[in-house]
Amino acid sequence: MADMRLVVVGASGRMGRALIRAVTETEGATLVGAIERAGSPDLGRDAGELAGIDRLGVTLSDDALEAFAHADGVLDFTAPAATVHFAELAAQARIVHVVGTTGCTPADEAKLAAAARHAVLVKSGNMSLGINLLAQLVREAARALGPEYDVEIVEMHHRMKVDAPSGTALLLGQAAAEGRRVDLAQHSVRSRDGHTGPRGLGDIGFATLRGGTVVGEHAVILAGPHERIELTHRAEDRSIFARGAVRAALWGMSRKPGLYSMADVLGLASRA
Repeated sequence: MADMRLVVVGASGRMGRALIRAVTETEGATLVGAIERAGSPDLGRDAGELAGIDRLGVTLSDDALEAFAHADGVLDFTAPAATVHFAELAAQARIVHVVGTTGCTPADEAKLAAAARHAVLVKSGNMSLGINLLAQLVREAARALGPEYDVEIVEMHHRMKVDAPSGTALLLGQAAAEGRRVDLAQHSVRSRDGHTGPRGLGDIGFATLRGGTVVGEHAVILAGPHERIELTHRAEDRSIFARGAVRAALWGMSRKPGLYSMADVLGLASRA
């Protein structure tokens, strides 16, 4: 069987470079395109050279439409507006679109869902195996312990991250809400300042930390009467997200159009 032909968008960013390396390291996948914004100083550079590996003979371009026409899938960790645009192009080309972009609005999510009617779209706030297993544990713990155990989600990322809470924190919060069979939007507490009064029963709290070069740390705290359970994940390298994204793309090759998650890729969705 021929290798899956993949395009990386946002290729010169930190995640873009990690994705390029992951594609070259994965059996059954090959890089056929690397896309950057118009005007980027990296346009014309070799993607492998940019990623710190051997030259690949794939140069950075700003023509996503042309790249998608010769690809089987696209790996996308960019920004919401760019992701919506790439989703439209991927749907037209009927190729797999793997989305690790965070910070999407409900309107953005609706556009991605519309694109998924025509092509496979795998979207997750975190592509790592560990985080998705953690989400399953959080779901089960929230279901077993009930609202008497207060849920607090603490996350820390590098100082350059622009959205908060992180997509991963929201993924974990959603898992807790699913475990309790409640709507996260109605029970989410994003900030506390001043005289807030006592904590509401069943609230799912989020605390956001930013600083330095932290790749990603997440802790889910379930605090009950006289005891506390903490479930923690620490990402040590972006390669875990990149490898998960490539795995998701390969998985998507044999699927019908639709909107999927990493839980589907890892076979965890049926256990939700």
